[in-house]
Amino acid sequence: MSGQQPKRGSASQVFQPLAGDDPSTIAGYRLAAKLGAGGMGKVYLSYTPGGRPVAIKVIRPEFGEDAEFRRRFAQEVQSAQRVQGLFTAPVIDADTDGAQPWLATAYVPGPSLADAVVAHGALPVDAVLLLIAGMAEALHVIHGAGIVHRDLKPSNVLLAADGPRVIDFGIAYAADATSLTGSGVTIGTPSFMAPEQAAGRRVTPATDIFALGQVAAFASTGAPAFGEGTSHGVLYRIVHEDPDLSGVPERLMELVSRCLAKDPADRPSVAEVITLCQTANAETVLRRPEDWLPTPVAADITVRAAAPAPVQTPPPPSSAPTAGPSAAYSPTAPAAPSTPPPGYGPPVAPPPGQAPQTPPPTPYPAQAHAQAAYPTQPAQTSQSAPQYPTGPQAQAQAPTQFPGGYGYPAQAQTYTGQSGPQTVVPSPPAPEPPKRRGGKVAAIAVAAALIFGVAGVGTAYFLLKDDGKKTQSNESAKEKSNTPAGKASPSPGADDEGGTGTDPKPPVDADPEPADYTGINLTAGYHLTFADEDLHPQDGEDNNYELSYDTGGYLDAESEGGRLVLLDPGQTGSLDVCRSETRFTTNIYVDKLSKGRQICITTGTGHLALLTYQGHSPEDSPSDYMTIDVTVWRNAVG
Repeated sequence: MSGQQPKRGSASQVFQPLAGDDPSTIAGYRLAAKLGAGGMGKVYLSYTPGGRPVAIKVIRPEFGEDAEFRRRFAQEVQSAQRVQGLFTAPVIDADTDGAQPWLATAYVPGPSLADAVVAHGALPVDAVLLLIAGMAEALHVIHGAGIVHRDLKPSNVLLAADGPRVIDFGIAYAADATSLTGSGVTIGTPSFMAPEQAAGRRVTPATDIFALGQVAAFASTGAPAFGEGTSHGVLYRIVHEDPDLSGVPERLMELVSRCLAKDPADRPSVAEVITLCQTANAETVLRRPEDWLPTPVAADITVRAAAPAPVQTPPPPSSAPTAGPSAAYSPTAPAAPSTPPPGYGPPVAPPPGQAPQTPPPTPYPAQAHAQAAYPTQPAQTSQSAPQYPTGPQAQAQAPTQFPGGYGYPAQAQTYTGQSGPQTVVPSPPAPEPPKRRGGKVAAIAVAAALIFGVAGVGTAYFLLKDDGKKTQSNESAKEKSNTPAGKASPSPGADDEGGTGTDPKPPVDADPEPADYTGINLTAGYHLTFADEDLHPQDGEDNNYELSYDTGGYLDAESEGGRLVLLDPGQTGSLDVCRSETRFTTNIYVDKLSKGRQICITTGTGHLALLTYQGHSPEDSPSDYMTIDVTVWRNAVG
């Protein structure tokens, strides 16, 4: 999906009105405009309840019907929600299980790099260096979350006033799993693929570095490095021919040529890319000015910053205080009734023989505004109906007022008064003058309760005290009987009456003995069960296994409560280290691993394991497997 940028020009072209086939809401988000469409689906503008603009990306129904796409999409969204970088658009909400999957990202007011270059031409060298350095920082965070972007291209890079934003990371991986990609639906732009990606070989973070070099060439020349034309022709040139770098400025030549190396091992790392940008800029630190973009491109940012205001639905009543942007949208709130009564919920008919109750007059606007801003829950007494606001107050407080839950109408209450059961709509009753007789009776009742309460507390104290002595005696006798011969029993603790010693420490279970297994070849699509004394790979990757090597290229802790921790390079794993680590995840991509890297595994069945990665099968091997050493501590989880 190309992201948030459909067209360039005026605000009317950027923010397109909703068409007849566009939804008005997505999971409670009110849609204000359409931002664009792409191979993955459509993108809409909406707002959070606090008034922040978001881009809602609705996946095409064809993809939602593919079970493998949904599985991969859910995993990628889960990983993407951990990406919190300065140069990425964070994923803030998603639904991967609904009839039509969607995700919401922060709205970035700026054109895509593709739109900016098409409209205004190539960028100056200084802007390109700042662009590539920011994208490299974004890739550092994305790769750190275990994600390979796979579709890094100019339309997935947005130009904001304070730097670039990389979007749509990980979505192409989910699309690769669907049957649609084999039936004429193309995900990704061939002009910005890497050779290994075009040849169908293993994709790694170095794949994104190749795409980064292509983006740099496009931004500085206005044309793809491997030309344009049919997808087959472009892919052939990417795999077998050299790029056309004749128009690349001299200061960018080393950066672009190294990123476009055919062999992934010859490409620079993310850190080296940033260093190359600094060297080309003749500065040790890249400093991003506010006007880092050419003036025409900056003007496009201004157009996109003027996003349409959220439409209040339903509109507030005329007598209620005006709600701010935070009240404009209420995700997941149900629709209001067609004929709303003065209070919550539908009107309730009064009991036979009784006249309908008349709500008290509406408070002054200032009072209503204060109550809407700071709703409180009035106390209930046995002689009065529950007190809830009514009229404009009720509508102002509808999304948060209790009872009824978030956005749900409060129910009519039934209570027993002096004239029998009554059913009323919750509303604040008119104050009644105090009755002398009632006050006297209440005072007598309070006095009686205090007397019985004191008596009850005293009785309970003596009973519990006596029972405590018996329990202490029994425990003391039990401790003496369990004390080995020749050893003194522990002295009473400081909390015991008359005791002066220290509390005895409970016995600590000995750590389980480790079981070591070396040279295991774990094939993709197979799993390990750590309870097995003969630990060996078994067929299957999706059945709540303790550890599986998914064919998607990652290790997966599937058992309920299972989790993984990727230890830092050079960090030595042990039982204590695995017990203390809390950097949990449920899957780790194999392409993030280097020889000797270790992973702590906690299973939902109570075992701990330490996996040491020793290598991967060669590219010409007919089998995709990794070689690992495993140490297992069975039943080591308390």
